[in-house]
Amino acid sequence: MNEEVIMTGGEALLEMLIRHGGRVMFGLGGFQLLPFYDAIQRQKEPLLFRHVAVNDEGTGAFAADAYARVAGCPGICDGTLGPGALNLTTGIVESYTAGIPLIAIVGDSNRDHSGKNMTQEICQREVLSPVVKEYLSVERGHRIPEFVRRAFGTVTSGRPGPVVLSIPENVAHNQCAFRKSDLEARRQAVKPPAYRIRAEEQAVKTAAELIRGASRPILLVGGGIHLSGAYDELRSFAENFSMPVAYTLSGKGALPSNHPLCINLFGRFDRFANDLIKSADLLIALGCKFGEIATVRYTLIPESAKIIHIDITPEEIGKHQPVDCGLWSDCRTALVDIADELKSSIKEQQEKRNDYISEIGSKKREWKEKHLSRLTSVEQPITIARVCHELSRVMPHNGILVADGGFAAHWSGLLYEAPSAGRVFVANRGNASIGYGLPGGIGAQLAAEKNPVVALTGDGGFNVALGDLETAIRELIPLTVIILNNASFGYVKGLQHAIFQGRYQSSDLREMNYAAIAKAMGCQGIRVEDPAQLSGAIAEGISERSLPTVIDVIVTRDPARMLPAVDARTQSQGSKGDRPI
Repeated sequence: MNEEVIMTGGEALLEMLIRHGGRVMFGLGGFQLLPFYDAIQRQKEPLLFRHVAVNDEGTGAFAADAYARVAGCPGICDGTLGPGALNLTTGIVESYTAGIPLIAIVGDSNRDHSGKNMTQEICQREVLSPVVKEYLSVERGHRIPEFVRRAFGTVTSGRPGPVVLSIPENVAHNQCAFRKSDLEARRQAVKPPAYRIRAEEQAVKTAAELIRGASRPILLVGGGIHLSGAYDELRSFAENFSMPVAYTLSGKGALPSNHPLCINLFGRFDRFANDLIKSADLLIALGCKFGEIATVRYTLIPESAKIIHIDITPEEIGKHQPVDCGLWSDCRTALVDIADELKSSIKEQQEKRNDYISEIGSKKREWKEKHLSRLTSVEQPITIARVCHELSRVMPHNGILVADGGFAAHWSGLLYEAPSAGRVFVANRGNASIGYGLPGGIGAQLAAEKNPVVALTGDGGFNVALGDLETAIRELIPLTVIILNNASFGYVKGLQHAIFQGRYQSSDLREMNYAAIAKAMGCQGIRVEDPAQLSGAIAEGISERSLPTVIDVIVTRDPARMLPAVDARTQSQGSKGDRPI
């Protein structure tokens, strides 16, 4: 029998989120959604849904973004009408630009009084619509189940991204009759990709032909590898056809760093991948957008190389980088289909590239030998290279590193050794805002459950989100936060040093003892000034599973050494500026 159930809109919202696999939400409560929070509070054991109250809606969106990346399902955040909704903007932009499935639930004005200068009322639809896949407003209570299904369907289909689900006050507070059949989930849309798209047969044949003719091919892997979950397929493809794999910051974790075919990061900062790219005769871009950082401001990709571009978003193919073959496809299905087309020539391809693969092995050994002294430096203040090296040594195989925007991501992207394939490295490269590290670590740790999470941030980034250390303590989240303390906005100061001859403006910070601050707030705080203490401090933080740990690392104050290498933006001809030679 299709019985009816009487519920408030808030109760129906909770029911539908749970049925779609929602387990954690990050945000700040407000009047419009009070029945929803009340429904959460009245859950019976076992509790199926958890609301984590944060200290700023923006950090809630960051936490939900990182949760989505690690859990592999949509992240959920919320904010109240007006300032709450608008504070979500930066986090929503991150998810939109990075292709992360996120559902932002916002309160809205009572429709009986909308437009009458209600408290906090503002045109939030107009502000948020440009940075979401869809802005959904539930104007009638009985349509809540329909719109929740639609929200999950939208965020998990095609290229994932955020959706705003707006719930007016009267819709959340009023009761409505729901048939039990109304409260069904859209099962296909619980996790991305809801549907996998395949490239057309001729495009696959063309790609296979280009690969057969190549002597020095390279796979350039972006964040699409994680959205597709194509780790096994990538590894098999690279091994069968003897192809090295380079990745963007978003694609890190495509292969474990110690895999013989992994040549690590390419782009603005690299080990040796850029040199190989310049001499390649075929580049296969897999879920990669050829963005500014990956292409060294659009100067890296050689005109002589053939290019295959595989992407879930057809508009990205050939958008600004000419390609010889485009495949509109999910990464996994593309790799499977091309491999199937090439399966009869596996041995031939391997023999053809024996010398090439040997060259890669030599370059990996040479790089490590050349930079070992940098990675093991005993300098004080501590070098960031040493921090990354110790992190690589201590991090467990199942550990996850969350890197804040700015130089924390660039240093760790370049030097941290990903211990396994998967979302083992989370960096907010969609918009690269600082302040992501701590809340991103909170979201990642809740998604990772028993697997340890370490968040790496600068002191500038940590200051942005310091209030959410209280969140981590209150919620007993066993996160380890490493602060690269250089008493500055390091990236800005490094660029000012290179471009403006050391004229520093608005880039210096007050020296702070974050370990003492952490202890005063109620969590474990460790201050490290001697590099010999780094590994022990990191291991101690990871092993503490009852409360957060903050490791305050005093790193170099020399602005000439704040960036991991020469940034192309510091090179100019004739005038100061942000353009490469």
